[in-house]
Amino acid sequence: MKLPSIALCGFLLSAQQYEVVSFTPSIGQSRQTTTSLNIFSTPGSQGDGIGWIDPSSPVNSAASLQKTLDECLKGSTFQKRISILGSTGSIGTQTLEIVDACPENYVVDALSAGNNAQLMAEQVMKYNPKVASLSTPEAAKELKTILSDMGCKNMPEIVHGAEGIVEAATVSSADTVVTGIVGAAGLLPTIEAIKLGKDIALANKETLISGGPVINPLVEKHGINMLPADSEHSAIFQCLQGVPPGGLRRVILTASGGAFRDLSKDELFDMCKNDPRAVQKKATTHPNWDMGAKITLDSATMMNKGLEVSRKCLVYVLLPYIIFSIAHLYKNNTQSQVIEAHYLFGASYDDIDIVIHPQSIVHSMVETQDTSCIAQLGWADMRLPIVYSVSWPHRLKMPYKPLDLAEIGSLTFKAPDRVKYPCIQLAYDAGKKGGTMTAVLNAANEAANEMFREDVGLGFLDIPKLIEGAMEAHKEDFKEKDVTLDDILNCDEWARELPRSLISVVCCI
Repeated sequence: MKLPSIALCGFLLSAQQYEVVSFTPSIGQSRQTTTSLNIFSTPGSQGDGIGWIDPSSPVNSAASLQKTLDECLKGSTFQKRISILGSTGSIGTQTLEIVDACPENYVVDALSAGNNAQLMAEQVMKYNPKVASLSTPEAAKELKTILSDMGCKNMPEIVHGAEGIVEAATVSSADTVVTGIVGAAGLLPTIEAIKLGKDIALANKETLISGGPVINPLVEKHGINMLPADSEHSAIFQCLQGVPPGGLRRVILTASGGAFRDLSKDELFDMCKNDPRAVQKKATTHPNWDMGAKITLDSATMMNKGLEVSRKCLVYVLLPYIIFSIAHLYKNNTQSQVIEAHYLFGASYDDIDIVIHPQSIVHSMVETQDTSCIAQLGWADMRLPIVYSVSWPHRLKMPYKPLDLAEIGSLTFKAPDRVKYPCIQLAYDAGKKGGTMTAVLNAANEAANEMFREDVGLGFLDIPKLIEGAMEAHKEDFKEKDVTLDDILNCDEWARELPRSLISVVCCI
């Protein structure tokens, strides 16, 4: 049997240095010299490794190559027991579709969700989990009543609140936790699951954006696998399979451009001014992806990676202690991708690039040291990255439509316009600053995102004012080193409350 190509690296994995014997010709004789040679090159485009860190995903190391090889050779007859956080949301329901397609490979041990007791009851009846958690005691009580009325014979342990999410994440029998829960609420249950040695299928961006300084050391300490379940980072993860330590030169993230990608800056500005209701509706409808409202809005504001905004993006307003910048409208989506890629794959911010790709077929790429570029392609279907996150490193046969490049016809790419997408640079700046700043930025974005969707009078172009305000206000208490979970949670709470106190000022600008 021919082993996977990754096995070529396997026999070298325990080696760190070799003594290389060479012969240098000289006049009248041959001279033998001995040179110490490091068998693994240094990562990055500059070859110095500056700004690179140990990745949280199983890549870029000898140990990860060996682990991948060992798992590959076990075959695809595995069975995983999973806990799904956010089971009634977009990620959760699509994960359960994968369970339906591969029932021999997955057992559902725990489910957690918001307040949708009816859908949770249907899931409990179908998948028979040991634990079912909802947000409130009222929803949990409703779930119990519905299950009783449905004649549930194997009643799960029904829990609620933040403690209930942790209980679902830490159920003893599960070996993998799918973190489809939105926001910083996913941070603590993820940490507790890691402490118990459970693999994480990561769909919750805030886990690394806010908690990266805490999460990465825990991943290393407990030896778990952090497996990305979103399209861009899954693409990078897949491209890195078999790339030896030091082989990665650059990460290239692709961005669709978001809901307003086909509008000019002037057109978007005019739409925001004259038809804010249409803006609100369009901002929560993605042109390519089926995602939740929060993530879709982040894409529209380019809090994920790209969008087009009006000339108002160039206006700066100075308040007593805050510099607000509409130019930072796109900040958090770009931030989430760039910062998450830094923690997942260890790449320095200088070696993470962004390219606009409207078709969303090439989900991201990596460039290796020899300048070869490896890309992962597929339809815009969130099930594809999710299935790899819960099956890695295996390739399960799935009943999905195969990619047809002839049907697509053409793929286009362009560099992001740094004037049109000003938050791109701010994202890099925030990531490089590190410490507690990314937690503040993330929490302020969550609050602004929620306020926009609640229709409390916050305009689309007001979102960046709130985020920039929180960042500026945090500079006084910024902590760069020795960041703890309490630091992150305190900053998150503070930055989540601040935007609501500023909305009356911001909306008058």
